Amino acid sequence: MTLRILWVVNVPLPEASVLMNEKPSPFGGWLIHASQMLAAQDGIRLSVAFPGNNMSGYQKIEGQNINYYCFAPVKDSEKKRIENDGILTNIVREVSPDLVHIYGTEMAHSLSMVNVCVHENIKTIISIQGLVSVIERHVFADLPLRAIFGATLRNLLKRDNVIGLKRLYAKRGKNEIEAIRNTEEVIGRTTWDKACVSQINPNVRYHFCNETLREEFYKHQWDINKCEEYSIFVSQSQNPIKGLHYVLEAMPLILAKFPDAKLYVAGKDITKQDTLTDKLIITYYGRYINQLIRKLKLEDQVVFTGLLSEEKMCERYLKSNVFVSASSIENSPNSLGEAMILGVPCVASHVGGVPDMLKHGEEGFVYQADAPYMMAYYVCELFEHRELALSFSRKARQRALRTHDPDGNARQLVDIYKRMLDIENWD
Repeated sequence: MTLRILWVVNVPLPEASVLMNEKPSPFGGWLIHASQMLAAQDGIRLSVAFPGNNMSGYQKIEGQNINYYCFAPVKDSEKKRIENDGILTNIVREVSPDLVHIYGTEMAHSLSMVNVCVHENIKTIISIQGLVSVIERHVFADLPLRAIFGATLRNLLKRDNVIGLKRLYAKRGKNEIEAIRNTEEVIGRTTWDKACVSQINPNVRYHFCNETLREEFYKHQWDINKCEEYSIFVSQSQNPIKGLHYVLEAMPLILAKFPDAKLYVAGKDITKQDTLTDKLIITYYGRYINQLIRKLKLEDQVVFTGLLSEEKMCERYLKSNVFVSASSIENSPNSLGEAMILGVPCVASHVGGVPDMLKHGEEGFVYQADAPYMMAYYVCELFEHRELALSFSRKARQRALRTHDPDGNARQLVDIYKRMLDIENWD
């Protein structure tokens, strides 16, 4: 028996990008490994649909083991298309899936696909990534009013300053709530997402399945003797939710005890204002971060790494003494999972599903999100106590290897599909 599965994701997988002569996206890398593991399962035929730029209908791309379908993006304002999407309907009819699996709820195409599956009488399941209807409540992240309401030219054009993000998440949250209410099955992995989903739809059937991480992170292990002493790594900075401003507020307290401490921030330099182009594209949050760095005299202690490939990102983790996840809200951040599976000692804010991932005092430190002074204290504890850092490293890695086991997660996912389709025997 062959089970036909259609995934709906937010970004193209690299194989599809290459086949379309496009540069692969640096985002959603964990989907690569997960899709490969699923496609390798006996009796599974996987197709993956995703939105693409400059697309008016859809395009089929045949990969080695996966067929891809690139479709015209669905806008939040396209109410008629969301209710009755002819493009997604045609994809579904061509693939003729036994089941449609939607990853994430934040984009309009998720609700559009849910509605298509209702019309076509096809079973649907949604994997919870984050929940924008809940995240929207945490967007301000203790920022001052000027950082919340301030706007640069780019912000005015794109409406993506902090208050603009809150409005966008609120708008998308309405679609998200409708999608979850119209779905009978969801996949989650934390107490937080289970609680939130059950409050949106009390009748939903919740399935537990952990996520598989990017392949490169299974190949390496952190070594305290090879890392840069007193270095701190933060994997994201562009979105205020990720809490870079919290880390900057903690840095003077860290530097008071460890003057050689340095902060590395993955991604492009959001503070850069060297050229006219830089000044045109900078966000107000980026400008605020720039001001905060200068105010706290951190110019020599903060390094933006630029965009990193999967391999370079892994290298940066391995070079770091401590990884910090300072978000104002998260479900189960893959960045924390990647740090744990490498064995990098972790300090993470107590938000969302993080407590389900990292046990405080045994596998790492978990602190109150709006208390950067506690973040500073715990970072210093790891800098000061080598044996504690090594103990956290070992135990967190053991935990993460179980949580993010590719084979186990693929088998669990297939078991969920079988239960949904009432398949008892797999021949």
